[in-house]
Amino acid sequence: MDIATRVYNHKWKIDPIVRSLIDTDFYKLLMCQSVFRNRPDTKVEFSLINRTTTVPLARLIDEGELREQLDHIRSLSLSRGESTWLRGNTFYGKRQMFRSDFMEWFENLRLPAYELERRGDQYELTFEGTWPEVMLWEIPALAVLMELRSRAVLNDMGRFELQVLYARAMTRVWEKIERLREVETLRIADFGTRRRHSFLWQDWCVQAMIEGLGEKFTGSSNCLIAMRREVEAIGTNAHELPMVYAALAEDDAALARAPYEVLSDWHEEHSGNLRMILPDTYGTKGFLDRAPDWLAGWTGIRIDSGDPAAGAETAIDWWKARGEDPTQKLVIFSDGLDVDKIVELHHQFQGRVRASFGWGTLLTNDFRGLVPGDRLAPFSLVCKAVSANGRPTVKLSDNPEKAMGPADEIARYKRVFDVGAQERMDVIV
Repeated sequence: MDIATRVYNHKWKIDPIVRSLIDTDFYKLLMCQSVFRNRPDTKVEFSLINRTTTVPLARLIDEGELREQLDHIRSLSLSRGESTWLRGNTFYGKRQMFRSDFMEWFENLRLPAYELERRGDQYELTFEGTWPEVMLWEIPALAVLMELRSRAVLNDMGRFELQVLYARAMTRVWEKIERLREVETLRIADFGTRRRHSFLWQDWCVQAMIEGLGEKFTGSSNCLIAMRREVEAIGTNAHELPMVYAALAEDDAALARAPYEVLSDWHEEHSGNLRMILPDTYGTKGFLDRAPDWLAGWTGIRIDSGDPAAGAETAIDWWKARGEDPTQKLVIFSDGLDVDKIVELHHQFQGRVRASFGWGTLLTNDFRGLVPGDRLAPFSLVCKAVSANGRPTVKLSDNPEKAMGPADEIARYKRVFDVGAQERMDVIV
């Protein structure tokens, strides 16, 4: 594929940013089915949050073009082939992962309306409605904003300049893959959908990983790419579930129970490698200290904030204290990874746990230093649930730079979950 020529000839009506409702992360569909089963009538609001305020999205991206892309997404529905893949494929060793009632609902779904306003140099983009519908806006919304920003920067570049840019970016990715190829027993997946440079670029990166890493490459979080490239769709659950469950809690006691109620519901639906704990929403150590014994029997933990090595050591100590063998446990590192950190963590924990890596933005959007002014450098854009049934959501994280929610509620959650002093760390996209 000549990506540079495709970019040079971009016309969105023939090359839309989001091509399918399954151009999303696999964990969104797994979580959506869980929500559809357990909390289908919950009303939520999602909102776009640009953590990198130095990137003026509203000055870079034309509002009319943004609306066209969002309206196009609202016209999408599952194709017959996509439905067949979801209904009949084997995921994590299980056939018919998605139940027939959920699939019937999904096959008839059109995403709900959005609200878009310009506020200074940023856009305020929000989605409101029932949780199963609204949650599926998150990944497409991020994809649209990220790629429209890329297109805005690339728009003034000539054909040869684009060819050289993509040649340099391809070389960078391939050099990373060559380094990872030398790491014995490596297990790594593409987690780069959320903040990718573009769909075409993510697809190219996955194909490069397939060829360059062979069996070391375990799959992609992107359902559409996984289907087309015939690789495993990878993903479990995210912070969204405990954030909304916690917001629905009636008092402090119910709030303290909420993160475990999420996983209790999940436990009833899934087994094996889908039983992965994401413990950092309200602080990893406190979560593990108060966790019920049955959680120690789960397959593993995903570490998504704070110092990844410290998080893994905390998990190892917890498993040992609960009588579990850490060498049989899976630890997925997924926050701000690039090759140096992947190699370092692999060597540090080899033989101590079953380490795996979800490689995100610095796989699918590493154009740092490749254009003047570094205007293609990745930036931190999120789309989060900000309220549930009218109550604000809160995320504390192991890195206070990622905390979100009203100040008084953050203070309350810190008290309920006994979160003490935290080390601030730069947010690596």
